[in-house]
Amino acid sequence: MFSYPSLFNWPFCLYEYTLQLKTSSPSFVSLGSKVWVDHELRFFAHLEEVYITSLTVMGNSIEDDSFSKPVGRWSVYCYGVGHMLNDITSACWFTYLLLFLTEIGLSSRDAAIVMLSGQIADGLATICFGELIDRFGHFKIWHGAGSILVAVSFSSVFGGCLPCKVLSSFSLMVETVSYSTFAAIFNVGWAATQVSHMSMVSCITLNSTSRVVLSSCRNAFTMVANLSLYGIAYIVFEVIKAKTHTDIENQYRWIAYLSIFIGCCFVGIFHLGTNEPSSKTGIHGNILARISWSYWFLKVLYYQVALVYMLTRLVLNVSQAYLAFYVIDDLRMVQSAKALVPAIIYISSFIVSLLLQEIAWNEKRLKAYYTIGGILWVFCGIAIVLLPQSMSLFVYVISIFIGIANALMTVTAVSMQNILIGQDLNGCAFVCGSLSFLDKISCGLTLFVLQSYHSSSPVVAGNVSSDYFSITRYGLGLVPAFCSLVGVAVTWTMELRSPLYKPLMETLLE
Repeated sequence: MFSYPSLFNWPFCLYEYTLQLKTSSPSFVSLGSKVWVDHELRFFAHLEEVYITSLTVMGNSIEDDSFSKPVGRWSVYCYGVGHMLNDITSACWFTYLLLFLTEIGLSSRDAAIVMLSGQIADGLATICFGELIDRFGHFKIWHGAGSILVAVSFSSVFGGCLPCKVLSSFSLMVETVSYSTFAAIFNVGWAATQVSHMSMVSCITLNSTSRVVLSSCRNAFTMVANLSLYGIAYIVFEVIKAKTHTDIENQYRWIAYLSIFIGCCFVGIFHLGTNEPSSKTGIHGNILARISWSYWFLKVLYYQVALVYMLTRLVLNVSQAYLAFYVIDDLRMVQSAKALVPAIIYISSFIVSLLLQEIAWNEKRLKAYYTIGGILWVFCGIAIVLLPQSMSLFVYVISIFIGIANALMTVTAVSMQNILIGQDLNGCAFVCGSLSFLDKISCGLTLFVLQSYHSSSPVVAGNVSSDYFSITRYGLGLVPAFCSLVGVAVTWTMELRSPLYKPLMETLLE
């Protein structure tokens, strides 16, 4: 039975009276009256249908409005810390893996193979997890399982060669296979956590501004994670001096263990403070059918966003991978600089990410801020290539602008991804997974090619030769600058309008 407001009770009282009149004895009701009664019954039956429909529409509108309201500040923070374990281990992975492997005796090519095996495993896993999450949902279960796998396997990547000790063989082949295996396992867990966490944004809220805020907060805590890593690394490099092979392993083992501990603490906060969103239920409570891959492949915006996201990730990952090499090998700075320079980058990125949360976003601003970040990277790349060893301290100034550029490009690129998803919530995990697949494979191949030629770096008698245009400089300077330039060009070909969203002028956070 429906409970109607008293204001609307009179049509249904009259309806019941008319029904009683029709069922009354023929001696009291004439034939003309019965014709009139039939007509009125049809009228009131139609009135009832219209009334019930209007109540349903009103209820759905209220539900839509609640799903489109700005997300609360506490919810934003709890979501933002959910990727901390991935971020802090990823920073260690890209910044120190190649350096660590070459320092313990692997060739540059073998180190590149270890990196590539992890990237390929990550890329393939993102596609699989994207499909599984779209089919079965349960974002937090996938996130928790991936976090456990990351925590267990990451310590083995930087913890020395376990199979070598078991087999009593320390040949380069066994070491390469061992590190490649653990790198692949680590990246599978990393992919599960990343895809589940990224795809949650589109299912937490339909409010476009809140989606940008969630992405910006996540990016801000990415900076916190990276700063934590470089703070740990700075202390470890100062306390433990690398004089022997064992000292080098101990340095990176402590960095890995402390990073895992910090990351796991924030994973716990995420799971306690974030509710499980639903991708299977629409905003009206109806069950949504899983969106086919072909639906996305027919969208031009999908390819545009995928290319911009891939190029943005190449800028971040390639620059991060070669920054330590550049500081130590090309500029010949002290060992602590390989932690201090990245830290400056992430401090400036963190500040910019916080400021971006207070901006009301629209299409023009997304494109404009991405363009500013891309142009900044072009100038930074040129400065990196041309910077001589005698002016090595100038790298700290360059680092500030790199941090600003990274924040602008990352926040806006992820926000473009959320606009692509829109209200198609049952395909959000596939979008995140497929874009991440492109990111991992392209990054792995790029680093493999660069690292294969890394040994040609012109270092002579402990000093950089007069021809100081090394592979490190090209990798750190020109590759990110070129990717930024192409990303900016693609961005301005997009149409990012989303008419289903409310205007972006409401308060960002409650």
